[in-house]
Amino acid sequence: MKVFKFGGASVNTIDRIEQVKNIISLYKNEKLVIIISAMGKTTNALEKVAESFYAGNKEEALQLFTIIKNQHLTTAKYLLVTYYNACAEHLNNFFTEAEWLLHDKPVREYDYYYDQVVSIGELLSTSIVSFYLNESGITNKWIDVRDIIRTDNNFRDANIDWNYTAKKVDELTVNSQPSTINMLITQGFIGSTDENESTTLGREGSDYTAAVFANLLNAENQTIWKDVEGVMNADPKQFPDAQLMPELSFDEVIEMAYYGAQVIHPKTIKPLQNKGIALHVKCFLDASLSGTIISKKSIKNLPPVIIIKQKQALMHLHSQDFSFVGEKPMSELYKMLGELNTKPNLIQTGAISLQLCLDDRSEKIEQLAALASNIFDVQVEKDLSLLTIRHYNNELLLKMTNDKQVILRQQTPETVQLIYKEV
Repeated sequence: MKVFKFGGASVNTIDRIEQVKNIISLYKNEKLVIIISAMGKTTNALEKVAESFYAGNKEEALQLFTIIKNQHLTTAKYLLVTYYNACAEHLNNFFTEAEWLLHDKPVREYDYYYDQVVSIGELLSTSIVSFYLNESGITNKWIDVRDIIRTDNNFRDANIDWNYTAKKVDELTVNSQPSTINMLITQGFIGSTDENESTTLGREGSDYTAAVFANLLNAENQTIWKDVEGVMNADPKQFPDAQLMPELSFDEVIEMAYYGAQVIHPKTIKPLQNKGIALHVKCFLDASLSGTIISKKSIKNLPPVIIIKQKQALMHLHSQDFSFVGEKPMSELYKMLGELNTKPNLIQTGAISLQLCLDDRSEKIEQLAALASNIFDVQVEKDLSLLTIRHYNNELLLKMTNDKQVILRQQTPETVQLIYKEV
């Protein structure tokens, strides 16, 4: 058993979908579970649909969604002949699911509607690819992952019910299919509550979905197919001289993911490490490249790893009566963070004050500020970025900060983090 995950960039054009087919055809006699993300920038486009809907702009939301509908139907027309009508009917079920919601009025929190709308992207992409592979002679079975992955109702960052999900994987995956079907196509990033409400597992959550399947199926390995050579020490779109790292340890990758590296979802490593399943990161544009292998093996002499998280907010909390920020106020703060399902990217504590760096999700920031104001004086600073460099050197650190206003700095011999504002 192998588990493959193809990201959105691998299915954002006709040529690239054909390349995905070529890669899969090399493994068509093996047992595969294939996880596919939404096509290209579909997730971003669906986010705009959700934002317009929640803001009360129903007509705009429907117009934006119609553009997404037409794009997927056009892609299906280019790829399919015999199976086009069946595919279009399949897609229309999901179009109807979204449009029914968009004709309503929002009465729940934004994150709920975000998940109902954005989850459609993966359902559309996997449907098209599944029909295309079948038409090309690569027999596969399409499965709605919402029938398998059960989650809680923590929308936009749902937690998986592993016991329920394990039972469904055992019932519905390749092992229980007829021997003529070795390949399953399903979605990443999404799941469902026990009330059949769609949830998402966090941005880039398709990697995590693949790891869940790999763990529960005791897979030989998991491969993430991306549009880069492998795991790089920086985002090559921001740093053209970024270097490939051919081998990495589980420990190093989970640290990178924790600090915000987009190459792998933070939750991906644990299910793999727990069962010693190697993770391969390979380039779908050239499958012959060796890529990166991630395993329990310790790797030394790594280059500096640079991670930049933009759209950050810094919350300044100051005790109202100049009492020390000790155990009680800290425990209260963590309770607030838990209630809002919010995780700070950095915490800096002082005698009577502390600072939290958070992703700038306005609704969450406002809710946390309101709760915290009961015990702290609160100020929020926005339009910031968080720079993390692992295995840093002073020359690189100086180069990365010489034109920036540093607001806060944390440093260990291994890792430095800086919150900064562009000058």
